[in-house]
Amino acid sequence: MRRSNPAPVLCLGLGLCCLSAPAQIDPVPRDLLQIGYNAALQGHQPLSAYAFFYHNQPAFPWTNTTLRLAVAPTYLDSELGFKGALSENTDLGIGVAGGGFADSYAEIRQGKYRPRESFIGHGGQVSAGVYHLFNPGQMIPLSGIVRATGRFSAYTDDDTAEDFSLPDDRGTFSIRTGLRWGGREPTLYPKLAMALSVWYDGQFRAGTGDYGFGDREVEEFCHQFWGEGSIVYTLPESMQSFEITLLLGTSVNADRFSSYRLGALLPLSSEFPLSLPGYYYQEISARDFLLLGGNYLLPLDPKKRWSLAFTAATAGVRYVDGLEQPGNWHSGVGAGILFRTRTWRIMGGYAYGVDAIRSGERGAHSIGLLMQMDWGEAKQALFSPASPGLWRGVQRVFGMFGM
Repeated sequence: MRRSNPAPVLCLGLGLCCLSAPAQIDPVPRDLLQIGYNAALQGHQPLSAYAFFYHNQPAFPWTNTTLRLAVAPTYLDSELGFKGALSENTDLGIGVAGGGFADSYAEIRQGKYRPRESFIGHGGQVSAGVYHLFNPGQMIPLSGIVRATGRFSAYTDDDTAEDFSLPDDRGTFSIRTGLRWGGREPTLYPKLAMALSVWYDGQFRAGTGDYGFGDREVEEFCHQFWGEGSIVYTLPESMQSFEITLLLGTSVNADRFSSYRLGALLPLSSEFPLSLPGYYYQEISARDFLLLGGNYLLPLDPKKRWSLAFTAATAGVRYVDGLEQPGNWHSGVGAGILFRTRTWRIMGGYAYGVDAIRSGERGAHSIGLLMQMDWGEAKQALFSPASPGLWRGVQRVFGMFGM
C-alpha cells in the first residue's frame, strides 16, 4: 500500500519508491531489473521513479529456505523464508531492511509540490512474518499472513523552510494481517493473474506530536483496512491482454504519514500501487478511497513483440485533513508502445490526468518509461546460446534478430 512513509522503500538518489514484501514466500527463482520513471510536462514535481534489482533464490542457503533481496541504489530490503518452519503448511520469514531516503516526505497540496514543507527521512526495520497455506493441493492458493515490524525513522532538512519544524525521530511498531486468494507475479505486464485479498495494518508510534508550522501532527496510532480484486487475462491466439483492478480502503486516525497516496503510473512501485495516470507521484492523500483501473494490450506484429498499450483509472477519495481540494473524484488515461521479448519488457507512453489541478485549472500531461530485464533469461541467452559466440547471445538478449 502506498503511504508517505512506505516500508520497505527502494530509493533513488533524489527520490524514492517502494516495493512491499509479498503476501507469501516466493517459490520461483527470479532475477529482475526494474526501472520506472514518470516526468510531468507542467509544474514542478518530486522525482517520480523507481530502480531496483529483485533477486529471489529458493533452496538458499539451505534446502528449506528462500532468500529474497530487493536492492536499490540507497536501500536494501531482504527476507529469509523458512519453508514449513511452524507446520507443514506454515512458513516463517525474517526480514531486515534499511537505507537512505526511505522515509522522505513530499508535501503536495492542491496540485502544487511544496519543497519548503518537505523533508528527507532515513530508516531501517526488522520484521517477522508467518505465512499459512489453507488449501494445499488446490489450483488457486488461499494464503494468510501475519507480519510484525519494528522500524526507526530519522528526519533531516532538504530545501525545508527554516521555520518549519521537522517531526521527531521515532520508532514505529506495526502489525499487518491479511488473506489472499490467488496471486500475481512481481513482473511488468504478466500474461495471467487473479487475486482477491483483504488486509489490516496497524501502526503504533513513539515520537508523536506537532510539527511543521504547528499546524500538523503525528498521530500516536493509525489503523488501515483495504481490499483488492484483480484479474489479468491474455487471449491465447491473438495475445490481446486486459487487466482490471479494484481497490478500496479506509482508515482510522489517518495523518500525512499513514494516508493512502494516489498518483502516477508506476505499476511496480508497491505491492498495491494506487496508480492515477498523468498525476504526480503520491499527489492525492486520502483517508478513504475507491480506485478502479485497467489496461489493454493490442499486439501490432505477427511475433507479438510490439503492442499498443492503453490504461485508465478513476478514483473517489476523502482527503486527509489539511490536504483537501475541490472535488472528490480523480481520473486519468494513458497510451503507449510496449516492446516485449523473453528478456525485455519496455514501454514508453503518455498520460493525461483529467482532474489534476495545475495552475488553477484541471488537466495535467506526463510521459513515462517502464522497463524490466529478466537477468535469468539474459544469462541463458548470453552464455548458453543456440549457436556458439557471445554476439549471438547478445542478439538473443535484445530479441531483435530472432530467438
